[in-house]
Amino acid sequence: MSLFEALFESSPYIFYGAVLLLGLIIGSFLNVVIYRLPKMLEQEWFCECRELLEEELNDKGSEALRASKAEPGSSGQENKDQILSLSKPASTCPHCGHKIKVWENIPVISWLFLKGKCSSCGKSISVRYPLIELVTGVLSVVIAAHYGVTWTTLAMLVLTWCLIALTMIDFDKMILPDQITLPLVWFGLLLNVNGMFVDIETAVIGAIVGYMSLYTVFWLFKLVTGKEGMGYGDFKLFAVFGAWFGWQLLPLLILMASLVGAIIGISLMVFRNHEGSKPIPFGPYLAIAGWITALWGEGIWSWYLGMLV
Repeated sequence: MSLFEALFESSPYIFYGAVLLLGLIIGSFLNVVIYRLPKMLEQEWFCECRELLEEELNDKGSEALRASKAEPGSSGQENKDQILSLSKPASTCPHCGHKIKVWENIPVISWLFLKGKCSSCGKSISVRYPLIELVTGVLSVVIAAHYGVTWTTLAMLVLTWCLIALTMIDFDKMILPDQITLPLVWFGLLLNVNGMFVDIETAVIGAIVGYMSLYTVFWLFKLVTGKEGMGYGDFKLFAVFGAWFGWQLLPLLILMASLVGAIIGISLMVFRNHEGSKPIPFGPYLAIAGWITALWGEGIWSWYLGMLV
């Protein structure tokens, strides 16, 4: 047993405090991921489309393309300098471009100290940023209290943080990036090689069943209605939970997701005048239901079966 394990097990409140602090810091980073990752993907897609278009135009000997390349400000070096990443450029105020200082970036505290406003221009800073930090910290403590000082806690913390990012990105842009979902599938299978949650056979079957079940529903719905009821990212996210927790809890997860979706969907229509015809992403419901199922799924399933009997 390491020194930290001994300290945390002997002093649970120190353990919870450390996890809370870590969660708040990670929550601040998740705000960056949620905002920048979709923009990075859009930038990547734009560059790929531009390259394909340039190749096509070059094949046709386009004079317009050669003229555009000669225009000021279109050099390759400038485009390179504008590439966005999770670390560069430094975070700035979206209104005035003020570079955020270290003391202005302390999770939750800085927002409260600045009274929710930019220190330079005085424009409002969305309350969403400290809320994500706070939610990340609180959910991290819930994980720590549930699993204790174990490697399972660390694994579940990683999953929780990724689910928060996926939930907010899907709400904003209606996409579930492969850069998060696919590594989670492989990570879940790797963890279950030694049976952290389920045996590896159950995990592999869970990943396959998770993906193929929603994939089948997707195509049946499309054949019947001619419309796409969900995206491919939903299949991959469902496969994540299958790879982590096995196929047995997937039926409960989809029931929970439907319940969560109904509650949130009705709430949006009632409190935000959300139009019924406007699509609502399914990924957040899967993420919320999957997280709940991971912690309390067996108890909920037993209660549900008992109610049926």
